[in-house]
Amino acid sequence: MGTKDKIIQASIMLFNQQGERAISTNHIAAHLGISPGNLYYHFKNKEDILRHIFALYREHLQTHFVPLRADEELLDQLVGYLDSLFELMWKFHFFYDNLGDILSRDEQLKKEYLALQANLLEQVSDVVRGLKVAGIIEIDEGDIPQFAHTIKIMVSFWTPYLKIHKFDSDLVKTDIYKGLVKVLLLFKPYSYGEGLDKISQLQQHYQQLAIQE
Repeated sequence: MGTKDKIIQASIMLFNQQGERAISTNHIAAHLGISPGNLYYHFKNKEDILRHIFALYREHLQTHFVPLRADEELLDQLVGYLDSLFELMWKFHFFYDNLGDILSRDEQLKKEYLALQANLLEQVSDVVRGLKVAGIIEIDEGDIPQFAHTIKIMVSFWTPYLKIHKFDSDLVKTDIYKGLVKVLLLFKPYSYGEGLDKISQLQQHYQQLAIQE
């Protein structure tokens, strides 16, 4: 792994552990045992590092949140989405924790983030619509965009909510799974028949994961 990649990975780790606002480029350089000048050879400032981290975040979304495939079981695809979502939330939870502050400091990053989220909203809407077509849930077509938006709000603000309500602010993997259980709970009022049974099974699956550690 080259120095540039090491800087990015160390930054993600330190931001997650101590919070993005508490970590400076000097902290990152000291952690890696390199000079600040060496770090600045690869990145102009901390915002430059954050942009590169966001590129990894965006790549994860674009790689894992692909359109639904008609030839595969839709609920299996939903599980794939949820597992990918767990991985994303865990790996970049500092980003969710301090999202407003990070975006307020970088107008270009904010534009890129909003464009990505607009695309993601369409993808989530397509997942909800696909579950409706498959007879797993029943929801008015006009409510689908708002329902998809509600799911996104739950995901985006789950980790900040947790940290506010925990006596210690350390996030653990089981906390992420607890969030996924709540996302599935949003689907249950719209589920019926076999669809309700399958959603309930998924909920139990993630509840078990949430208490394993």
